[in-house]
Order: sequence, then C-alpha cells, then structure tokens
Amino acid sequence: MEIWRSSTCLLLLGRLWGTHVNHAVKKPVYNICDKILFDRGFEILGGNMRLSEMFVRENDSAVQCTLCNHRCHIQEGKRGICGVRENRNGELYSLVYGKLVAQNVDPVEKKPLFHFLPGSTTYSISTVGCNFQCLHCQNYHISQFPHMHNGEISGVHATPGEVVGKAQVHGCKSISYTYVEPTIFYEFSRDCGELAHQHGLKNIYVSNGYMTVEALEKMVPWMDAINVDIKAFDDQVYRKVCKARLQPVLDNVRLLHQYGVWLEVTTLVIPGINDSQQQLEGIANFIADIDCAIPWHVTAFYPTYKMTDRQRTPLSSLEKAFAIGKSAGLQYVYQGNIPGEKEDTECPSCGAKVLSRSGFVLNFSGLENGSCVKCGFRIPGIF
Repeated sequence: MEIWRSSTCLLLLGRLWGTHVNHAVKKPVYNICDKILFDRGFEILGGNMRLSEMFVRENDSAVQCTLCNHRCHIQEGKRGICGVRENRNGELYSLVYGKLVAQNVDPVEKKPLFHFLPGSTTYSISTVGCNFQCLHCQNYHISQFPHMHNGEISGVHATPGEVVGKAQVHGCKSISYTYVEPTIFYEFSRDCGELAHQHGLKNIYVSNGYMTVEALEKMVPWMDAINVDIKAFDDQVYRKVCKARLQPVLDNVRLLHQYGVWLEVTTLVIPGINDSQQQLEGIANFIADIDCAIPWHVTAFYPTYKMTDRQRTPLSSLEKAFAIGKSAGLQYVYQGNIPGEKEDTECPSCGAKVLSRSGFVLNFSGLENGSCVKCGFRIPGIF
C-alpha cells in the first residue's frame, strides 16, 4: 500500500481550500452543481452520510454489506469491519462520503504504476477507514482511525467537482483513490470517477483487491488502472496479518485483467512473513499464468505499527524476488522502496532501456507512441 505522509493531511492544511486559481490554467470545475450527486436519489445526512448501494436487508433490522468480501452482517446501530459503514434503521450508510483526510499531488510512479501515463502526476485522495487490519500498515493513522478514536470520522468535506477541479488546476492527468482501501469510500470514488472521465481525466485505484464481484463490475466502467497488493501467497498469512483471505484477491486480479483494466501488482516483502522461496514463486507464477506482461513491484518493508519486531527488508531479499519473477517469465519486475535498484523499464525484445527512473522521478523515455524507439516493440501499458 502506498505511503501517506501525515504532513500533507488536510486537517493540517485546510487553507488549501482557499488556494488562488491561476486563470491561465485550464478552467476548473469547482463550481459545477455536481448534479450526479443527486440524480441517483441517494439521501445525504449530516453532510457526509450517503445511503449505500451495496447491501441487502436481513431479519430484525440487520443488513449485510455486499461491497467487499467480508460481507459483514451488521446489526442496527453497528458498523462493519471497515469502521465507516453503519446500519441505521435497517439501512446501510457510508459515513465518509466526501469526507477527505488527505488530498495530494503525487507522481503516478508512487502508486506504484510504471506503465500508466509515466512521468505524469495524479491527484490522490483518501478518507479514513479500511477493510483490512494489517499489522504492518504504513498508513494506520488514517486506515485504523475510527477504531483508534472510538468511532470518530475525521476529515474535511469535499465534492466530486472540487476534487476534479483541483486535479485540473494542478495539471494532473488522473485521480487516485489511495492510502487506505478505496473500496470503503466507493460511492464518492464512483462519483468522482465518472465526473473525471467527463473532463478527460483517468482514474486509478490503489487497492488490496478485496471488493466483491458485484462491486467490481460497477467500478470497471470508470476505473482505468489499478495496483493490487498481493500481500502473501498463504491464506494463513492473510488471516493472521491482514484479518482477511487470499482467494478473493487472486480471483479479482484475474477478473480485473479479463475486464481490461490496466493492472500492476505489488508485494511488500516482509522478512519471515512472505519472503520464502515458496511464497514468492507462488505469486510470480500466479501472475505469469495470467499474463507475463503484468508488472510486478517487489518492495522493501520498514518496521511500523504492530510489526516493529522485524528488520527492514534486505536488498538481497528483493534481488531474490526479482530473480524469481524473471525465472517465472515475467517481463517487467521492479524493486521498490530502495531507490536506484532495478527501477528501469527495459524492452523485452532488444534489451534497450525505454524508461529510466530514480525513485518516483522519470529521467528518460525511449518510447514513441508506446513502442521502443530502437526496435519498435510495443511496450504494454497506457502511455
């Protein structure tokens, strides 16, 4: 999962809402009516509550959420695992519609996405909450905020029009729904995503891949790219470390590829958790079985949250994962969180370097219309 920097939290930078707009820039859409917010007939309570589309009613005022694969059964007055969906009078509400805790301009490479509009910036947004409870969460301050603060929902109100407008003003080519699992603020991401398409912007999910098939089918029309974390290739690791299951993630990775959403995969390599030969081979072979052209990012772990008993990932572990990916036939394997190590894209046909990077900075492009300038090989991606 991409790291959120607390110094850019909107709670501390509320003045951004009054930022002067340079009228020489393409006209933003700050002041549009956001008609799509109301055409759907959704009820808004308290400014940030939105009736969920994704639930079914059960007996005795209970509901079942159908947004992610936890499929929580939620009693009256209670919330789901994510901490941001609540049963009120037998109906399920999102408590975070438009309640953003972070808005940042990021390089798209930070997601990480290396084959999607390389060198561009993306407007990143997030609410609090998450449907995973990862022991090593790098963004636990916001992902676990409701659980850590007696159910409090924090953030600053925004509309889809304001999000799209800010993305335009900053010259971003896309909007990223990120830092926590964006499925938990699905309704807001959908409304932003549809509006973004109307204004020529792309949409990116940075995801744990745990949405239901029903939800995924609703996302696909406006989702252009996704980076999915495959955190391990062992269901017991998923249950112990993330409080979730592996198989729904694998199923969704296959579905996303079938639907034609641009897909890249990330694995945070954690010593003693998922760095064994067996687990890394399992992930690499799984990806290769779908498509050898899917990029795989193997990134370094740093001790944090409830997993401070382990050392940071040594470079040798990333090199092992890199070699395993290549042996499995993957054409594009990248090492991350250790700048300067195997971050470049090479043409699998002639071996020429077609994209050169330093950290999240694109230094050089040897592509012309998405093809290697040396041999003409088409590099998969959206360029």
